[in-house]
Amino acid sequence: MYNTIGVIGLGVMGSNIALNMANNGEKVSVYNYTRDLTDQLVQKLDGQSIHPFYEIENFVQSLETPRKIFLMVTAGAPIDSVIQALLPYLEAGDVIMDGGNSHYEDTERRYQDLKTRGIGYLGIGISGGEVGALTGPSIMPGGDQEVYDKVAPILTKIAAQVDGTPCCVYIGPKGSGHFVKMVHNGIEYADMQLITEAYSFLRDILLLSVDEIADIFETWNQGELKSYLIEITTEILRKRDDLTGLPLIDVILDKVGQKGTGKWTSIQAIDNGIATSIITESLFARYVSSLKEERVAAEEMLEGPSTLHLKRNKDIYIEYVRQALYMGKICAYAQGFNQYKATSELYDWNLPLEDIALIFRGGCIIRAEFLNVISEAYKENHHLSNLLVAPFFAEKVKKYQQGLRNIVCEGIQSGISFPCLSASLTYYDSYRTGRSHANLLQAQRDYFGAHTYERNDREGIFHTDWQ
Repeated sequence: MYNTIGVIGLGVMGSNIALNMANNGEKVSVYNYTRDLTDQLVQKLDGQSIHPFYEIENFVQSLETPRKIFLMVTAGAPIDSVIQALLPYLEAGDVIMDGGNSHYEDTERRYQDLKTRGIGYLGIGISGGEVGALTGPSIMPGGDQEVYDKVAPILTKIAAQVDGTPCCVYIGPKGSGHFVKMVHNGIEYADMQLITEAYSFLRDILLLSVDEIADIFETWNQGELKSYLIEITTEILRKRDDLTGLPLIDVILDKVGQKGTGKWTSIQAIDNGIATSIITESLFARYVSSLKEERVAAEEMLEGPSTLHLKRNKDIYIEYVRQALYMGKICAYAQGFNQYKATSELYDWNLPLEDIALIFRGGCIIRAEFLNVISEAYKENHHLSNLLVAPFFAEKVKKYQQGLRNIVCEGIQSGISFPCLSASLTYYDSYRTGRSHANLLQAQRDYFGAHTYERNDREGIFHTDWQ
């Protein structure tokens, strides 16, 4: 009796994906480069149909044909190493799926190489963390449609389910699945930073306690800001440190890490002329946070405003913060989905934007109440230029822009850094300006570099002898 699918890489994510598959009726072969993680998974089993193998040849031979192998291996060289180890035992028609955070260009290279050998390759974005991997993640598969069709019954079964619909849909060709996951992570960076800036305003300018802020976030999570990140932020703020009894948030070092996907999102956008300032500012904020020792030293030398501008009516400013956070999220998602749209046109991927929004609704780190509205916006207008001009969001930003302006201005006056809220406002104001003063930039370029310019009163390309 052969098993239906195999999983290689049994860290937390890989083990949970294997358990998820087994819990959904699949017979799963598992293999890890080192024996210890395989043994740890075996000890967790409670009757699930998971079969461990300690030699890769035996692992491959245990699978029914066409073989379906799911990799949950660290991105980069380890993926290439595992593929090379598998190749001697694979046959034409077999399928390899990479469920890690691989760069989409690496996925395209592997896809092309394996296609020449007759082996299907899917780059599969997975969002939901370790809990999502076990109970149902959001799944973003990219590659050939006919290859996806071979594994779709398994992937749609293990994905999160919302209103009876799996949070898994065919994304598009080649590396598009990993690309969608990459930009998803960029949006995630921005969303997290925006929430942090809202918290900073409530804590440092309105001088609210951690418990008071937790209550505010809990209330927000019952309205239009309802999302996974708002939900977990509430839980984080309520957590107490076992050692000191203080809110745990107050003993966590303000120094943030990152694993590369946010950086890749910004680099790809810059390379292709796509405006993702909010996402990029969230990345830079992490970089600045890593300069902990420098920041502590600078605090002693560099002066800010003499006083914080505390407003008497806190309730009004709490509402302003809510509006600012919601509008910032709209702008961040607008930039991320614009990156999807522009790159889809660049590579002729035909990304299903309305479906991408829907699969983000469950099992996903950036799942949020307004993803349904985003999906509807693209469903109603497949050629929508920007989410900001979708009727629903256009009305929201019209109502909330003043709240965002008030919060950004208060932050500037108080010396509190709000990189993503500020970038959101700047992006909004730049995008809504029909005629800007970028003509001066173009004149400067023509002056020193003869780069030419266009005119607004006639067709053609022009150059002026400025001197």
